[in-house]
Amino acid sequence: VELRQLEHFVAVAAELNFSRAAQQIHVVQSALSVSVGRLEKELGTKLFDRSKRQIALTPAGEVFLQQARDVIHTAQRARSSVEGYREQLTGTVTLGTLMSWGTLNLPAALQEFRQLHPLVTVRLRQSLTGSAGHLDAIADGKMDLALVSISSSSSSLLAFRQLTEEPMVFVCQHGHPLARRRRVQLSDLDGQDFIDFPQGWGIRRRLDAGFSAAGVHPVNAYEVADYAIAAELIRHQLAATVLPISAANRFPDLHTVALHPQMTWTLSLVSAARETTSRAIKALVDTITRHVDG
Repeated sequence: VELRQLEHFVAVAAELNFSRAAQQIHVVQSALSVSVGRLEKELGTKLFDRSKRQIALTPAGEVFLQQARDVIHTAQRARSSVEGYREQLTGTVTLGTLMSWGTLNLPAALQEFRQLHPLVTVRLRQSLTGSAGHLDAIADGKMDLALVSISSSSSSLLAFRQLTEEPMVFVCQHGHPLARRRRVQLSDLDGQDFIDFPQGWGIRRRLDAGFSAAGVHPVNAYEVADYAIAAELIRHQLAATVLPISAANRFPDLHTVALHPQMTWTLSLVSAARETTSRAIKALVDTITRHVDG
């Protein structure tokens, strides 16, 4: 018994007229009659009483009708579930991330993305060389997307989408000589013990450019690859540093002072500059963008 035969039988049972049923399901009446006749032959019983002018269901036909409808509905649900699966996004997206995300709520974005696209795997990757490492990985095709603290690049292989920008602040221990200042100028940091970050990090590039423009030479007493380690060094009065304000706010026991002139930290989402991008990558970009506050 084929599903199409059941559909033909149900259509005739609904109309109790072969001609009208044929019109409803858009088939030739003769083909419909043949289909129902073959079904009756395969079942070994008549489903319709054709002895009168108005056809009618036989007792066997009445019993078979509900079973036929159930089979059709089950088949329709099965078809719908397969179509839904086919339409769902699948695959893997590799996302480079940083120590700080500014006003981007990345965990919330990933949670929403998982709920919307459960068949897509997101792999988070960090780089010892920070933003520069992520840019190289994307240009080499080893990474799909990356959060970087660099707003542009000379490479034509990369596409940037700025997500957020925020001020950077001077971070020190409460007893630091500059802690009482309302504003700290970069020139005030000349000769001061300073905590810097690895080459390739976006914040390192920003600080190096700022110090160079101001002619300032702080003492790079420490170089660390973790904001929490920098905070611990500050607590022990070993040095001070400059951080994005959102990162500094994670350490409320430390003291922050505004910089003058103001320096800013930018968070961007970078991808390969290509004409075609997978639907999964596009969906993750959209989800991340929606979770930037401010």
